[in-house]
Amino acid sequence: MSEDSSAQSAGKAPVRLNATTVRWLASATILAVGLVIAGFALGDGIKRAQRADRAVTVKGLAEREVTADLATWTISYSATAPDLATAQSGVDRDTAQIRAFFGELGFPADALQPTGVNVNQAKDNNGVVSFTVRQRVTLRTNDIKRAENAVRRQFDLVRRGVILEEGSGMAYAFTRLNDIKPQMVAAATNDARAAAEQFAKDSGSEVGAIKNAAQGYFSVEARDGDSGGGWGQSDTPYKKVRVVTTIDFYLK
Repeated sequence: MSEDSSAQSAGKAPVRLNATTVRWLASATILAVGLVIAGFALGDGIKRAQRADRAVTVKGLAEREVTADLATWTISYSATAPDLATAQSGVDRDTAQIRAFFGELGFPADALQPTGVNVNQAKDNNGVVSFTVRQRVTLRTNDIKRAENAVRRQFDLVRRGVILEEGSGMAYAFTRLNDIKPQMVAAATNDARAAAEQFAKDSGSEVGAIKNAAQGYFSVEARDGDSGGGWGQSDTPYKKVRVVTTIDFYLK
């Protein structure tokens, strides 16, 4: 026997794997690699989900000054007399004076309409009966300048003998709110985004898309404060429209 043959006999014989073992090892290797990749993907997914869930809630404000486009003046007056006919006659005289007053100011006849009447019978301690007829007429107009002029000259009615009861004041309304809503919502959204960007800057983030948004209530108030429009005073046609929106922005 040669020396080479003796060396091969002294060494271990090579291991031969059958097909089943090879397939099992290959499957195990693929599974292990898949688990590693899945682990990395899961971790990255959790991080991305956490980043996606980051959001900031801010409020946006929009205000706009507008001029009323509708004026309504409800005038209440009354007359008292010992009998109903005389009381009614007094009210009819006041009604004629009121119509003449508005006619002289250039209002059409149909701008003034009766809106209520009330008759009250009372008896004093001596048993004397009296009748009070109370009536209301309402001026409704879109001519704001003419309406303001009428308010300035309302004391002319007193000179004509018409006694204005409490609550006889002009009220102004802005009826075109739907025309300016889209622009005001956009302005409020921009205001909210500016606030969100400041939060994001302070936290080292950037502002993303809108997550949730809620439009607030539109309010229309007197521009220069509360004017009730009661006796001796009138509302103002100069209004301020205001809306506040609440928006959630994603942070990235």
